[in-house]
Amino acid sequence: MLVDEVRIMTKGGDGGRGALIFGEDQFSKRPAGADGGNGGSVYIIASRDVADLSRFRYEKSFEAEKGGDAFRSMQGKDGADIFLKVPRGTIVYNITSGESTELLEEGMKVRAARGGTRGRGNAAFSTARKSEPGKRELGHPGYEAEVRLELQLIADIGLVGLPNVGKSSLLNTITGAKSKVGNYNFTTLEPFLGALPGGNVMADIPGIIEGASEGKGLGVKFLRHIKRTKVIAHCISAESENPAEDYKVIRGELEKYSDELAKKPEFLIITKIDALNSAELKKKEALIKKLNKNYALVSIIDDKTVKNLVDALNKFVKKSIKSVHSV
Repeated sequence: MLVDEVRIMTKGGDGGRGALIFGEDQFSKRPAGADGGNGGSVYIIASRDVADLSRFRYEKSFEAEKGGDAFRSMQGKDGADIFLKVPRGTIVYNITSGESTELLEEGMKVRAARGGTRGRGNAAFSTARKSEPGKRELGHPGYEAEVRLELQLIADIGLVGLPNVGKSSLLNTITGAKSKVGNYNFTTLEPFLGALPGGNVMADIPGIIEGASEGKGLGVKFLRHIKRTKVIAHCISAESENPAEDYKVIRGELEKYSDELAKKPEFLIITKIDALNSAELKKKEALIKKLNKNYALVSIIDDKTVKNLVDALNKFVKKSIKSVHSV
């Protein structure tokens, strides 16, 4: 199960206490107490080592190390920071502060909760002009923050289409992924990723139905996973009685959800062509050409059509990236 949205509590470590002591001589009245250590902070960092947010499914609370208390004239040790790894593509919403940060690249990080500052010892309150030898500070408490983490998959190609058009089988065939397959609606209940020969990453987005942009069915839960894809690969089954209507439904949901999403370069994939004879297929292809000139016909049991599709997709992604950079 892909865990792509969680809420957690974070807390910085408390600052350590300052010391209240005087010089080494028992009769000395010179303030000599050292400062405590600063508390550690909680950071959230993007990493290739994790695929989703499942680590946070049951573990919900994270607190950094407390700063060490000062011991006589020895300063307390700073508390250790903690780093919570999340996948690239995670949006960090700090509910407490109202800020949000997108972690798109390896190593990008954001501080979720700052550690408390150290308490000063009485030596810090003794100056030439003013002396408060009996004063020291306790460490300041660490800051707390409630954080919502939302994963938006980073992929080159977003594979979309109505339920049961063969997306999962296609992804498995061309990338070696292990997406679940079945002949019924909502076969895929979570996104799956796979890499095409050539390196482009494809994400199989669960079947979108009419009304998904408004929350119907699996709703917007999965539409957000194609926001960062470079191109959209739109699957239509050759068995469909009305390919144009199927196309219209998906396009309508993409446009309602996001103008940016609707403007992404689109490639049509006509699946299950082995179910038709040559005359039927020729008729369907004529209809498809009217919808989009960038298309390919494929059957997962025909290696030649699979290879042709992979080559066409890789070229389309490359061309689309060049087009964006030239604007």
